This record gives sequence, C-alpha cells and structure tokens, in this order.
Amino acid sequence: MNNNKNELPFSSSNYTMMLIGIAVILSGFLIMTFDGEEFGFGFLGLTLGPLITVVGFVIEFWAILRKPTHS
Repeated sequence: MNNNKNELPFSSSNYTMMLIGIAVILSGFLIMTFDGEEFGFGFLGLTLGPLITVVGFVIEFWAILRKPTHS
C-alpha cells in the first residue's frame, strides 16, 4: 500500500459512477412526482420510481466499495 498523502481515496471511475448513481436517484424521485394518481398511489409512485431509486443506491454502494484503479 502506498503511503502517498497526495493520492485520492477513489479513482476517477469511482467518482464517475457516484455521479451516475446520484443522477439515477434523482431521476427516481422525479418519476415519483409525475404520478397522476391521488397521493401518489399509481404505478409511477409505488413501483417504478422507488425501483429506480433503489437501483441508484445500489450503484452508489458499488461505486464506493469498488477498489480504485490507480494508474
């Protein structure tokens, strides 16, 4: 393990995946707001939006736990 203090904890691919995960999470919340049913009880508010949000969190966890590839 390198003890270089100038080295970032993640590589650029990790940060890119984190940004993609944040975008997917935000799109899931946005999809939930498009539900036209009362109190959000339609397909978009109960199924599709939360599913996309969970996928975004999985992408975030994978980006954080992934071993950085420093070149």
